[in-house]
Amino acid sequence: MVLSRGWAAFLVLVGVWNWVIWPRFGLAIWNDERSFAGGTPTSFLWVHAVLIVASLAIGTTVAVLGVRAWRAAAGRARVTGS
Repeated sequence: MVLSRGWAAFLVLVGVWNWVIWPRFGLAIWNDERSFAGGTPTSFLWVHAVLIVASLAIGTTVAVLGVRAWRAAAGRARVTGS
């Protein structure tokens, strides 16, 4: 698959967006009164923790693919002289 630099930049931005948003959401969940019952983590916390970790992993993967696509597009531009 060949991606343009525009799509590559979009993928990188999506990855960055995930790393900006999800940690802030995680902090909000951590501070939510439903996250702990008597000092013990509740299912509310665990479910959101799994969602946050999965989203950060997906965001990282998308960003890495975007960086690789950007570099490949730059290599194609050097070869073709564009």
